[in-house]
Amino acid sequence: MEPTNVGSLGPSAFARIMAGVTEKQQQGVGPGPIDDAPTPDEPGHPAYHRRRRAEWALKRWATATPPRYRRADATLPDVQQWADDVAADPDTAGSLLLTGTTGTGKTFQAYGALRRIAAAGPSTYEIRALTAADMNGLLRVNGSPRGVEEELRRLCRIPLLLLDDLGSAKATEWTEETTYRLINERYNACRPTIYTSNLPAKSSDGRDLTAALGDRIVSRLSEDTHVIAMTGPDRRRGAA
Repeated sequence: MEPTNVGSLGPSAFARIMAGVTEKQQQGVGPGPIDDAPTPDEPGHPAYHRRRRAEWALKRWATATPPRYRRADATLPDVQQWADDVAADPDTAGSLLLTGTTGTGKTFQAYGALRRIAAAGPSTYEIRALTAADMNGLLRVNGSPRGVEEELRRLCRIPLLLLDDLGSAKATEWTEETTYRLINERYNACRPTIYTSNLPAKSSDGRDLTAALGDRIVSRLSEDTHVIAMTGPDRRRGAA
């Protein structure tokens, strides 16, 4: 068969031949897919931004943490789970109460939980950590240049609060009312709080948080607070 003389073809016949050639070329090797999505190391990828948030949050954690607890880590599974729940959805995670005698590692676990939350890269990370005694001193008249109401408002509104040694102060009408206002406000706003206490939540001899804080406070704590009782010898004495 002799080759077709392209010059002798009409415009429509020539177009049909060229269309067939183009179709065969496309059926062979066409252009490959283009993947221009960011990698985990590039801005725009969720992992990249989560890592950057974690770096920033861990710096905030280190600033708020005393040097003695800079190595703190949440090692108890229940504490780890609570921290993960806060990182995922702080509005539904509830609060955490760590009870136990002196030196059982409550404060270590508490700062470890705050660290674990920071490492998860939450969208918001603002924390405040203080003892119940420091809180009472801060909220007394002339205890803060900001004033009592402003300091209490700040403690109520901080997204994450650690209140250490709850129930350690001598029970008075004033301490009970101040503690109630703080816990009640955070309870109503569903803001997660970590409490530590040398006192058990309940005891048969009456030496517990109810006796130290009053029924109103313990009632609110009991509804959405995860209680973890820590046991063991005084670790501080063992390290001496």
